[in-house]
Formats: sequence, C-alpha cells, structure tokens
Amino acid sequence: MIMGDSQTGKTAIAIDTILNQRDKGVYCVYVAIGQKNSTVAGIVNTLTEYDAMRYTTLVVASASENAAMLYLAPYSGMAIAEHWMEQGKDVLVVLDDLSKHAVAYRTMSLLLRRPPGREAYPGDVFYLHSRLLERAGRLSEQYGGGSITALPIIETQGGDLSAYIPTNVISITDGQIYLETQSFNAGIRPAINPGLSVSRVGGAAQVPAMKKIAGPLRIELAQYRELSSFAQFASDLDKDTQRRLRHGEQIVEILKQPQYSPMSLEHEILILFAVTRHCLDDIPVEDVQDFQKQLIEHFDVWHGDILDEIRQTKDLSPDLEKRMLKAVQEFKATYQS
Repeated sequence: MIMGDSQTGKTAIAIDTILNQRDKGVYCVYVAIGQKNSTVAGIVNTLTEYDAMRYTTLVVASASENAAMLYLAPYSGMAIAEHWMEQGKDVLVVLDDLSKHAVAYRTMSLLLRRPPGREAYPGDVFYLHSRLLERAGRLSEQYGGGSITALPIIETQGGDLSAYIPTNVISITDGQIYLETQSFNAGIRPAINPGLSVSRVGGAAQVPAMKKIAGPLRIELAQYRELSSFAQFASDLDKDTQRRLRHGEQIVEILKQPQYSPMSLEHEILILFAVTRHCLDDIPVEDVQDFQKQLIEHFDVWHGDILDEIRQTKDLSPDLEKRMLKAVQEFKATYQS
C-alpha cells in the first residue's frame, strides 16, 4: 500500500510504476476514485507523453459522480484486470484512492439506514476492501499463470496511521510505503519514511543482487535519522559519528529521484553498490547527483558488459563485484581530477 497525507507524492509513485512497465508485457489499470477531472486529465497527458497509454486502462469515477459510481469503480477496474489475468497476463492495478472509496460506501450505507459504527462507517467496511484486494495474486500454471498486483493508495489525515481505514488496509496488504510531509517539504522525494514503511514479503520480492546490496541500507538510514536528531544538540562530534552522518546524507541524496524517470534494475544496483561500498564517502553531498548521473553514463559507454551480466544473471558473483568496484574507483579518480 502507498499511504501518506495529501500532496506527498502518492500518485506520482504509482504513475512512475506504470511508466516503468513499458515493454515488460505488463498490463496496467489505473482506477481514479473521487479525483478532480483536471487531475485525471493531467495523468492521461503524462501517460500519453511517455507512450504508456497503449498498455494502460483508466477507470474514472470523478469527484462529480455520485457515491454509487465511486463505490463501483475499483471493482470494475479489478474485473478488467481479472479478464487479463485469466488469459495468462500479468496486470498492475492502481487504486487511487481507497479512502474516498470508503467515504462513498459510508454515504451509501447511511442513506440506506444501515447502523453506523466507528467513525460512522458501517460494520462491514473491512470486508469492502478485503474482498477487493484479495483478488490480487498469481494463478498456478494449470490456470494460465497470470497475476494481479494491486497498489492501493490511502490518504491519511495529519500523518495518523492508526485511523480506522488505514489500519484496516494495513492488515490486508503485504506492507506499506509511508510518505511523510516533512521529508517531502525538505526536498527528499520520494518522501519515504524508512522506519514506518514495512514489507511483509521481505527479500522474496527482490532479485538476488538487490537483496545482497540493499540489506544494510534500511538500518543505515534508521541510524542516520537517529544520529541526526541527536547531533542537533551536540556541538562536538567524534570522527565516527561524523562519518556515519556524512554517509547517511549521501544515501538520502542518492535515493532522491526525479519524477517520471524510472531507472533500470542494473542502474539501480550499480548506484546502490557504489554507495553501500562507501565509494562516495569523499564526494561532497551537493555533487552526489551529478556523480550518479555521470557514473551511469560512463558504465553505459565503457562497461556495458558488467551491466549486461547484471541484467541477465540478476545476481552479483564475487568476480563481478571486484570488477564493478575497480571500475567505480577508476571512474571516481577521473571524476575528482
């Protein structure tokens, strides 16, 4: 699930995910529930511009529609996805957003004189979303082997994760990406909070190479956040703390990503490899983005064999790691000079 307050970049992550499926044989369904028509038009323009409309279906129940249409929209989107899944295709469904869906269902239920429960929602509001999201999954080979991946979006109020609808959907999904306003306003985008974002699938959803590299990242980020809050009160910091803070700043900088510019897996692994192997420790933080861009261009031109090997094997052998480290250090020497 993607969750966060209004205007923290939830839809942006979902649209980037759709753009990243180009030429991968994945069908996408984007369900807009209770959004302004102008917002939907902007999304259509973006998808058209990046040539994503040829594999994307939009199901729209805008804010001007009645509650019944808003209630039906996600089920319609999921039915379209199931049609493709039963043909053996892989489908991505974005439900944007289920908070408005729950509000529409509450409106209908109150009009039908159903007894209100917590926050005036009817008693079966959990079932509303569980029967929708539990359709996502993979069919076995005897049924065609198709799959549906659902990305529900939930809007929180004032960062409250313990509200009724967020806790309901948290308990249904395989984890959540939590976006925080504070990071977004500080220019960290996507504004993912590494502490409150959880995966219940863990490394099972990652390729072996990413699993090897990204393991320590979350811990290092959490340590950095703890140290940075502590460092505000300490005037004199020891060298080890300063090194950790600088390393944390570089990780945060490297994880920033411009909108509508998805990265390939091999480029992601290259960049995360460079930062986790402390190759960027003596690069100034303000130069990290430029270093990243030039490193990718350098590998595309001079070390295509390394990138090809990552793409094909999706793993990092000790020999490949040595070659990558050597190539990164050679590039770094020329970059610094």
